[in-house]
Amino acid sequence: MTAVLPMTTRLLLIRHGEAAGNAELRFLGTTDAPLTARGRAQALALAEACRALPLAAIYTSPLQRARAVADLLAAPPDRLAIVVPDLREQDYGAWENHTRAEVQTDDPAALAAWERDVGSAPPGGESLVAVAARVVPAVAALAARHAGQTVALVAHVGPIKALICAVLGLPPEGARRMWLDPAGISLIEWDSASGRGVLRLFNATTPR
Repeated sequence: MTAVLPMTTRLLLIRHGEAAGNAELRFLGTTDAPLTARGRAQALALAEACRALPLAAIYTSPLQRARAVADLLAAPPDRLAIVVPDLREQDYGAWENHTRAEVQTDDPAALAAWERDVGSAPPGGESLVAVAARVVPAVAALAARHAGQTVALVAHVGPIKALICAVLGLPPEGARRMWLDPAGISLIEWDSASGRGVLRLFNATTPR
């Protein structure tokens, strides 16, 4: 890995491994689902692949499926993964832990509005626009704290896509044209002086 420029922070964006409900494509959101056995194996492979990286810090969503991955990244050498609440997944409100087909049956009008407009939110939940509004400033602050360093952020589909859209100058709608696999790794370089970034790697996965 090449050297990080003095005012640039290298952000390793890591999606958690497979969690209970992912295989059925459920809207997990803020549901605190654990990793599956497969997800644990993915997390172990990911941690091993990242072992040689010079991580200055590891930040994680508070949800256990992300924290489990972050803890594996942190040890050894006995570092602590720091919880950042703003890295949590999009809140799906009434749709939490349901599949799209179930929501289509129960609330087709709300689903159609949500899929048409990124400013629309599930009942009692959070829109993509709202996710970007909380995630991007929080990560910009972390990047400024770690200028010239490499840090890992263990999070979820929504926050990671929001950051990639911000780096690429895409509107939030761009998130719906991306796919992120469980335990996928993306890499961006964030320039705190300009507030701009570069996407260096997208959705890389370890063999499994």
